[in-house]
Amino acid sequence: MATSYGSLCDDFYVNMNLNTELELPTERDTILHFCDCIRRKFPTMNTFYQRDTGEFCLDEDREAGNYRWVTIERDRISSGYVNPGSMEEIDEQHRFILDLVPYTLSVNNLDIDSLDVMFGMDFDYQGNHDELLAEALFRDTPFFKLLDLPHAIPLGFDPSIVVSLSDDCRLQGRLSLESRTGAYQIRSGKYKEDDQLSLYLSVRQYPDPNTGFDSLKAYDRQRTLAEEIMDDKVIPNFVNPILSHLGHRG
Repeated sequence: MATSYGSLCDDFYVNMNLNTELELPTERDTILHFCDCIRRKFPTMNTFYQRDTGEFCLDEDREAGNYRWVTIERDRISSGYVNPGSMEEIDEQHRFILDLVPYTLSVNNLDIDSLDVMFGMDFDYQGNHDELLAEALFRDTPFFKLLDLPHAIPLGFDPSIVVSLSDDCRLQGRLSLESRTGAYQIRSGKYKEDDQLSLYLSVRQYPDPNTGFDSLKAYDRQRTLAEEIMDDKVIPNFVNPILSHLGHRG
């Protein structure tokens, strides 16, 4: 299935974010031990560095086009796989990280704020991303009528929608589209070749304080649910219209 998603876009990825209530440890030995455990499991993840913003990163070679990565931020552990070959490879990585953090970073169930599973798609398009989204997704809606105004040009047609997926609102889905077109580009007509239009589907689970939170079970449920939403709702109603307009524009 990962391969079929990848055939619909220029880059496809699945990320997992474990958000914590408390700040994560930053001691040298703790961070290096955590990264070394990951490297033993995935030996090609051997690029380690710390960004100016403070987070620690462990990557595969990003130049290869398909790569794994893990970051440790102040209160979030993130794991991602760009252009994976299969969902099994994705699950192997994310489940390994979730299984590892209680023992290496001292994250227990009380400390978990939420768990995210995100499917992402990037589309190469050298042009006005907002105009493309307006035409592909908003033409038959009242929002498109705003473009009847004199000199109106789409400049912010990148929606973000959140829906509850459970009666208690602790399971939520977010669909968002991100344009990388700015006013300067529209004025000048100079669009960057490497700018990508992005689509994100995230499924977030907040723990129920009345029951224990099992991050592995939650991940399995969220990942399966995200895949179902992608297949039933996102691909036919969002991705296909975008692809149709990308094709029309060459």
